[in-house]
Amino acid sequence: MDPLKLLAVFAHPDDESMGMGATLAKYSSEGVDTHLVCATRGERGWFDLEKENPGLSILGQIRTVELENAVKGLGMTSLSFLDYIDGEVDKANHAEAVGKIVTHIRRIKPQVVVTFPPDGNYGHPDHIAIGQFTSAAIVCAVDASYEDSANLPSHRVSKLYYMVDGENFINLISPFLNDMTFPLDDQIRQEFPWKEWMITTRINMAEYCGIAWEAIQCHKSQLPTIGALAELPKESAAAVLAMQGTFYRAFSLVNGGREAESDLFAGLR
Repeated sequence: MDPLKLLAVFAHPDDESMGMGATLAKYSSEGVDTHLVCATRGERGWFDLEKENPGLSILGQIRTVELENAVKGLGMTSLSFLDYIDGEVDKANHAEAVGKIVTHIRRIKPQVVVTFPPDGNYGHPDHIAIGQFTSAAIVCAVDASYEDSANLPSHRVSKLYYMVDGENFINLISPFLNDMTFPLDDQIRQEFPWKEWMITTRINMAEYCGIAWEAIQCHKSQLPTIGALAELPKESAAAVLAMQGTFYRAFSLVNGGREAESDLFAGLR
């Protein structure tokens, strides 16, 4: 059997650690090849005094190093960037973006791909766009007539997952967080947690939450976004993170049904 491989495709540095760090650490420790494709270098993620903002280029460099350190801490196999600008992923040429992801899919040959759900978790346009591009790339990657820039052979992904937050987790962390609402297109966007019955997959990764917390701490520039959670002792933070590890199985070629999974590779082992 081919080695098990997981590819996560997200928009910004920190999405991987704050969203599913313990799950990535768990699979990495078990010998699964875990790969990350990040659409941007987080050039607009500044949360301190605006007069001290170092600008897109320097902030992008800072956050790139933060992500490299986090990925190393999680034991991941590879990190790649699409090199779009933070806040502009939804403006990217869709054919180009899909083609870039196809190349990574065909190069890595993952059985499992994880990305954002259709609402981008809380309505972030970059999250929504990269989720859409990734879904399209999975379709194109299996099409032998689709030519990518590296002229790689086609590859069929077996399972696609959305990284989602359940109600229990959001209810637990909400008191610690700053206001997560933001205006866009004359509307207010925010997170609407997934009902517990909607979650198809729950990963038991509690013993890896300490590693995930250390990876989150690598993203020093982004700690203000998690409010009081950033000040928790490692043990307390790990207990909170243990309620993550929730996913929605968007499609699977190898299993199905109503029973909740405990493994992203269920049906593949």
